Amino acid sequence: MKALVLALALVTASFAAGPGPKIFFSKNFPGSIPAFVSIELLPTGEGVYKEAPEDENPIDFKISPEDTKHIFDLAEKLDRFKRPLESNLKVAQMGVKTFRFEQGAVKNEQKFNYSIDLDAQALLDWFERLTETQRLHFDLERTAKFDRLGVNKTLLQIEAAFDRNRLVGLDRFLPLLDRVAKNDSYLHMARERAAMLADIIRTPKPKTTE
Repeated sequence: MKALVLALALVTASFAAGPGPKIFFSKNFPGSIPAFVSIELLPTGEGVYKEAPEDENPIDFKISPEDTKHIFDLAEKLDRFKRPLESNLKVAQMGVKTFRFEQGAVKNEQKFNYSIDLDAQALLDWFERLTETQRLHFDLERTAKFDRLGVNKTLLQIEAAFDRNRLVGLDRFLPLLDRVAKNDSYLHMARERAAMLADIIRTPKPKTTE
C-alpha cells in the first residue's frame, strides 16, 4: 500500500507544473445507448460523467487510487496522446472516440474509430467500464424509485457485470444497495441480492498472486 501511495504521489507531482492535469474521453456513436458519453478524470480519482456535450446534470464520481493510476499510466504510455491512434483499417464504424490530455495550456487530442494500439485499447476499455458502471447505477436509481418490481432484474445485471470485472468505483452503489436491502417494500430476493452485493463490495476477496 505504501508503494502504491508513493507511486500515485509521483504521478500527481509529475503533473504539478501547471493547472490540471485532466484526461478527457468521449464517444460519439449515434444510434447506440448512450449516443454520446464523455468522462473527465483527475489524478485524485475524481471525475465527471456526461451523456450530452452540454449535459445539465453531469454526474460526479470518484474511483480508487489503484484504478486512477492504471488510467494515467496508460496515458503516459500513449505519450499523452501526442501521436495518432487511428488504425485506418477498413472496419465497421464503431463511434468516434476522443482521448485528450489537458494540463494548463497543453491540450493533446486524438480521435479514432478503431485503434490497433494495445495501450489505446486498454484505455478505451477502462472508459467503457466506467460508462457501463454509471449506466447500471442509473438503472438501479430509476428502478429503486419508480419500478420496485424491476429492481431484482437490475441487480442481476449488476452482479453479472461484477462477475465479468466490468465495474469501476463500486462504492457508489452502496447507498442504493443498502436502501434496497433494508426496505421491506422490495421483493425478498431483491433485498437478499442487494445485501449480498453490498457485502462483497465492502469485503472484497484478497487478490491472489501466482
